[in-house]
Amino acid sequence: MVKELTPFEKKVYTVVKKIPAGEIRTYAWVARKAGAPGAARAVGSALNKNPFPIIVPCHRVVNAGGSPGGYAFGADLKKQLLELENAFRNKRKTKRYRS
Repeated sequence: MVKELTPFEKKVYTVVKKIPAGEIRTYAWVARKAGAPGAARAVGSALNKNPFPIIVPCHRVVNAGGSPGGYAFGADLKKQLLELENAFRNKRKTKRYRS
């Protein structure tokens, strides 16, 4: 049973669902798109509780420096998922989303 999502979590999950496969975004980028600039840590907390990891691809959200960061299912799995999607090979393509 999934607990009811907060309005912020709903916004974060809506933003993250739109990140295309093979691309990455930063926690800060998600925070801005969710209408809460400066709430990058809160985005991380919301994603850590993501009850829909197949629908909401939280593994596509990385630290500002481009490192994978944390993942509820383990950092190794996050890296593997990103490698499967070639996200880091496409890093240059997604840099524009960091600002």
